[in-house]
Amino acid sequence: MMPAATPAWGQPLQPPAYNAVQPRTTLQPAPAPAPAPVSVRRNLFKEDALQADKMQQTSANSAAAKPKKVDWPPAVRDYVRRAFDPASAIAGVSSQEMQAKLKETISYYAERNMQDAINWATYPLPQQLIQDEQRKAALLSPAHNGFTNGLSSLHLHGADPQANTSPSTLKKRKSQDSDELAQQSQATLPPWRRTNLESRMTFAEGPNEKRQKKTAASDASSKLDQAELEKRRQRFNLGKPGTNKSSSWGASANEDEMPTGPVVGTNMALEKSYFRLTAPPKPETVRPLHVLEKTLAMLTKKWRAEKNYNYICNQFKSLRQDLTVQHIKNAFTVKVYETHARISLEKGDTGEYNQCQTQLKALYALNLGGNPAEFKAYRILYFVYTCNKTDMNDMLAELTPADKIHPWIKHALDVRSALALGNYHRFFRLYLEAQNLGGYLMDLFIERERLAALANMSRAYISITLRFLTDELAFDNDEACREFLESHGAQTIIEKKFDEKTGHQFRVKIREAAAQFEQLRAAAFSRVDIKGQI
Repeated sequence: MMPAATPAWGQPLQPPAYNAVQPRTTLQPAPAPAPAPVSVRRNLFKEDALQADKMQQTSANSAAAKPKKVDWPPAVRDYVRRAFDPASAIAGVSSQEMQAKLKETISYYAERNMQDAINWATYPLPQQLIQDEQRKAALLSPAHNGFTNGLSSLHLHGADPQANTSPSTLKKRKSQDSDELAQQSQATLPPWRRTNLESRMTFAEGPNEKRQKKTAASDASSKLDQAELEKRRQRFNLGKPGTNKSSSWGASANEDEMPTGPVVGTNMALEKSYFRLTAPPKPETVRPLHVLEKTLAMLTKKWRAEKNYNYICNQFKSLRQDLTVQHIKNAFTVKVYETHARISLEKGDTGEYNQCQTQLKALYALNLGGNPAEFKAYRILYFVYTCNKTDMNDMLAELTPADKIHPWIKHALDVRSALALGNYHRFFRLYLEAQNLGGYLMDLFIERERLAALANMSRAYISITLRFLTDELAFDNDEACREFLESHGAQTIIEKKFDEKTGHQFRVKIREAAAQFEQLRAAAFSRVDIKGQI
């Protein structure tokens, strides 16, 4: 197929034969039809625009009315999380009460910019605050001792006990008339207990039931006296029931004046005498934590230099009180109680020592540091001294395998075992090997055990040298042993007789005083007088 002939130069180019479409220059675009006006659609657009303006204005108003977001510290957030934790729930405290108390507590410190001043990690949860308020209200109630009988009557009549133990019901019970309370308490008693038949019956409750009956009888006659109730109100600085000053006898109506949380101290004095609180403490009478730390350092130096126990004990009790009212529980609190306990042991003050060791047991459970092994050993020796077998068994059950191999605790356990087996020789060797301040605790019952050892020796020996007795009973010298025997009326059994074998001059005819030593042992174990025993 031959190619088409090329047109001559200057001739117009012709389109192919198959293209029947005219060139672009000859085509004219058709005019577009004009759209018909629609008045209805224009009105819709107008209404949409007005509606959009209204929505925008409403959104702006809501944004303006929305409160500003508060940036709470992490400690407060963690406190709120623990408050809502199901594990923190307390029976008798509803979720609504907990949330109201939580809001009240946080708002109180937020309004005063004190969020960072509170140790939220140890601050009581709102459930605990509500529970404390309920307990205080119950204790201040004039019908406190008749509370059990009131609950019993509610059960008998088919009432819900939870509904009648709410704070509102407790307040209502406090404001009742004294004669009405006496009638109710009498009506709740069974018929046989309202007659003389009660004195001839034996109840399963034992001594506690008798104590409750005596208390209920005294309450009906004396405790409901209006004059006595008025004195109680004045003592606790409370108003009369029904006035606006106080909604109930244990709670102030003005929460700003009487906060339910801990007091934040502002007192800067290092020394402050101890006074027992009869009213809520004021911040200006309480020392903050950084001042209490300086106070502890000062008291420690003064004790080493002056050894004035009366002054030191008074100052330590004041220091402990300031820690308690501020709800401070940390490593410093443990140090304060440990220091006071050691000083009390040195002076033989078992009452103050026992109060300290009771608090230390609760503080050690919080893993706040300190020396738990040392004071566990002291606690074992203390139970040996008080002959408290029940608490001793509880203590032994709490010990872990690691505790039992600790040198200090193991020594205390050996002391307990030696006395349980009657091995006085082993006991006095352990007395000479006492750890830390354990010797001060053993001094409290060493005389008792020496009398017990003499009673046992009097059944085994006829006559022994004074030197042998000195070594067995762990005396410092023969003179101290001789003074001990003479102070207990055994001077007649000591004879001056030279022994050529041993070179000792005195012998003790111990068999002659066997009955006397038995009486002394029985008297020593019959009384354990401890101030502050809990």
